[in-house]
Amino acid sequence: MVLTILLFLLGVFAAGLITLILRAAIPKGETTPNFEAVFIGAVTNFFDTLGIGNFAPTTAWFKFRKLIPDSHIPATLNVGHALPVITQSAIFLTILGVDVDATLLVGCVVAAVIGAAIGASLVIQVPVRSVQLIVGIALIIAAALFAASNLGLMPAGGEANGLPLPMLITAIVVHFFLGVLMAFEIGLYAPSLILLSLFGLDPRLAFPIMTSCCAFLMPTTAIKFTTSPRISLPVVIGIAIGGIPAVLLAALVVKELPMVWLRWGVVVVVLYAAVMLLRAGFSKAEPETQAP
Repeated sequence: MVLTILLFLLGVFAAGLITLILRAAIPKGETTPNFEAVFIGAVTNFFDTLGIGNFAPTTAWFKFRKLIPDSHIPATLNVGHALPVITQSAIFLTILGVDVDATLLVGCVVAAVIGAAIGASLVIQVPVRSVQLIVGIALIIAAALFAASNLGLMPAGGEANGLPLPMLITAIVVHFFLGVLMAFEIGLYAPSLILLSLFGLDPRLAFPIMTSCCAFLMPTTAIKFTTSPRISLPVVIGIAIGGIPAVLLAALVVKELPMVWLRWGVVVVVLYAAVMLLRAGFSKAEPETQAP
């Protein structure tokens, strides 16, 4: 019953998100997708489905190509990747959701959504320099997590499908704060996987929890983000168009690839983007990198 409700709500959230995007894009004449973003969405969401994550690589590409202003990055990422992540969530809930403790799953999702709603209200108001510094630090954290995974320093996890009450409460509270940080483009996947694995959860079962948290919180942030001037709607549409079929390909066809060397490559490009953002954030002026 819980899975049926969640899958139904995913459909509702997807329809609502599409409506929000179109209501924002049509009056501005910005419904034509950015075709470079279609490619970005396809590549990053393909590997996101396999566990790489999509925020850090997408940010690195934005910085390398100067595709959008720095202040537009959080909103564009959260809204652009939302539909592909909803697709991921539907797949993982269907395949693995029945094995996850329902209280843990629903509790983490609700907490993350509430946190993201608060975070979205904050991120559209903070100065550009603050966004640059926060995102730059987030990318360094992401690079460190990728490196730790490659070096075998990530927790292996256990075989449990649920958590004892104290750990359950802790996990829900932590996912609230992860939801807040998602609005600032600090990805939820890696810290959620680490936390749940440390608590003894089967790492495979973290996937329906992680993807569902993001699938519900990202459309929630879109309520604020799509009405903000700090968003690039052609890039958002492009990422969504490229990302959905890539998710289906990765989850249903490819399923697993050796990821070690790819993660080391991601570490390099993510650190490059982090340095660029931090350099801009620490500069005396508040530069706004303009899209070409």
